[in-house]
Amino acid sequence: MGASLLASYGTLGYFATRFLYPKQDEEGAWLFVCTTKRLQPGDSLLFKIPKGETVAIARNGAGTGASDFVALSSTCPHLGCQVHWEAKNDRFFCPCHNGAFDRSGKATEGPPAQAGTNLAQYELRVDGDLIYIRVPSSALANSGVGPDARGVIVDPVAIRGPGHDPCLAPRVPSPTREV
Repeated sequence: MGASLLASYGTLGYFATRFLYPKQDEEGAWLFVCTTKRLQPGDSLLFKIPKGETVAIARNGAGTGASDFVALSSTCPHLGCQVHWEAKNDRFFCPCHNGAFDRSGKATEGPPAQAGTNLAQYELRVDGDLIYIRVPSSALANSGVGPDARGVIVDPVAIRGPGHDPCLAPRVPSPTREV
């Protein structure tokens, strides 16, 4: 009887520990983005992962190593507007309220800098001349797609309409195309 109680409480303790301290998502999937030739120094593109989030991928250097590229969330942490890479100013810029981020995603100007919120960074890998980003397994599991999921390169969104705030203007999306 004592062994049964010990086994029962041990099992309960094990499951309680797993519930209270869940395993971190250390695993992830590498998704192909494009070739290194697609991005010239100073260029960037938007890549939509299967869960629907967009990632801004920019080429900051002239080489072909992973350190010459950066992959950051393209959603501003302030109000959720879309940031874009400005090569001439060497920064990611949010046009909604003049938020700016350096090439590593650290907020440097505007409301994001005042709040101390940075852009989320994605791990990037270059294999030969192929660029991959690592997305959490949960981004694939929750999207309803299998392990062979693919992302898409998103063409820039045309913003039309009056006013100073592009977030409030109607958006006309360009068609997306699969990688």
